Amino acid sequence: MKKYYSRSILAVVILAIIYGCSKNNHPKVKREEVKETMNPSVYIDPAVDLSTDQTISVIIEFKTKPAKVAVIEAEAKGIPFTLEEAKKQVEESHLMFQKELHQILDKNQIPYTLRHKYTTALNGVSMELPANEIKRLAESSSVISKISLNRKIKLDPPPTLPFEQL
Repeated sequence: MKKYYSRSILAVVILAIIYGCSKNNHPKVKREEVKETMNPSVYIDPAVDLSTDQTISVIIEFKTKPAKVAVIEAEAKGIPFTLEEAKKQVEESHLMFQKELHQILDKNQIPYTLRHKYTTALNGVSMELPANEIKRLAESSSVISKISLNRKIKLDPPPTLPFEQL
């Protein structure tokens, strides 16, 4: 029972984080600031300092949803969509991003490092690159949805309920 409860809480927290990150509501950020750092189709986290050439770590989220999410959304709309088709779209988005990296960064000899490929909770990558090149990448990409600063988030464990103390 404890494992089920913990996993349920974790799943809810992950969904809340993903849902919260998908909204562009940042109460501490003025609308004008968001517009300055934002291509109409790509959201760039205002915490990212685009003026420095310092290498930073970011998470890049693609427009294509993770496979299971895409299937669930299609089912909710009554559209037939298989998991295999969704997985194929996710892989295609990663291939397109690789091509864009080659055209935008490799050809201009801009150093970068891909750290991790995400396909389950979100569809995207984590990478390191010079902060002042993020805007170029965002403006030239047809795949990217959001660029966020890669930072650790620590959640407090849920309080122990009385029936679990037995």
